[in-house]
Amino acid sequence: MRFFTLIYYFLALLLYTVALPLLALLSFKFKYRESIPSRFFLYKNRKFEKNGIWFHVCSLGEVRALAPLLQELNGAHINITTITHTGYKEAQKYQAEVRYLPFEIFLPLWIKSPKVLVVLEAEFWHLLFTVVKARGSKLILLNARISERSFPKYMRLGWFYRKLLNYCDYIYVQSEADKNRFVALGVLHVKVLGNIKLAQKIEAHRTLLKPSWEIITAGSTHEGEESSILSAFVAYKKTSNASLIIVPRHPERFEKVFQEIVLVSKENSLTCKRYSEDKVLDADIILVDMMGELNNIYAISDIVILGGAFKEDVGGHNPLEPSHFGCKIITGKHIFNQRELFKYVHHVQFVKPEDIGEALEVAKNMPPSQVDEKIDLETIIKEIRK
Repeated sequence: MRFFTLIYYFLALLLYTVALPLLALLSFKFKYRESIPSRFFLYKNRKFEKNGIWFHVCSLGEVRALAPLLQELNGAHINITTITHTGYKEAQKYQAEVRYLPFEIFLPLWIKSPKVLVVLEAEFWHLLFTVVKARGSKLILLNARISERSFPKYMRLGWFYRKLLNYCDYIYVQSEADKNRFVALGVLHVKVLGNIKLAQKIEAHRTLLKPSWEIITAGSTHEGEESSILSAFVAYKKTSNASLIIVPRHPERFEKVFQEIVLVSKENSLTCKRYSEDKVLDADIILVDMMGELNNIYAISDIVILGGAFKEDVGGHNPLEPSHFGCKIITGKHIFNQRELFKYVHHVQFVKPEDIGEALEVAKNMPPSQVDEKIDLETIIKEIRK
């Protein structure tokens, strides 16, 4: 594999060189203005000061999933790398050194010798794995998954993933279906542990005043989803005393979503506002244009329309948070990245975008959603501590 790794490195270097103008341009976008300079130019992205236990995660949801693990590892030196800006900001809340993961060509000189690297979900970076093993470190893949939708792509490159994933000392997968897919690739040391997101502590960080009317929250919405939700709410509002709270997944979309809300509100004689104005929920439609507020909003919501599943390219979002607060959940049918979590959540409606209005009516007579299974983290904690 050494010859292949050398070829891989030079191909990555070539790709990096070709992409430099685009990377420089994207650096000016709000979404990437920290992550791209750090990942692709090593700007303010020094090596970890100490070795220790290194967790690599992609984004916000995976960073939050680390909380129960880090609580059990209290006292150990923790390092965390992320890919996204929101994940980086969330990771800074922990007692840990936090960095963006550099692009692969920088890893041979950037990585020291961690005691163990724990990689979450599907962050399969070839040079990350090979360099860490070359340093003599233990490599654990945690909460690993290969979706049914993406499995054929993995099989087409089975020779590559078989060699790459067999660098891992242990692979803890979310489900039996995931185990079968890894085994089909020829991967060893695979064990079903369950989804560690079931172990996360879910709580509101501050208490909001619950209005006397019904609260419908559209959480973690993506481009194109707000239109269907707004249309359904306008129809629902004609017969119900309710407010709609919209919380877009990505902060760079706040302004665009608010303009759509303003237009719909004017056309239907409804009131609207930004939540950041006074943090009071006293309008028909409210845009939450602040980060870190979603659980606070869920805690006072009656119905949650969970975004990311009404389009084919996202794969859904974590249903455990609204379930924890007893919200009635409506979501789309494209949940391929969250299918395992939805197995544990009861009383969820999976609908097409055009059926959201009908689902709101059905929700009136449905029981609150609930989660009926937890996960024991003792196994993974023992392996990390060895």
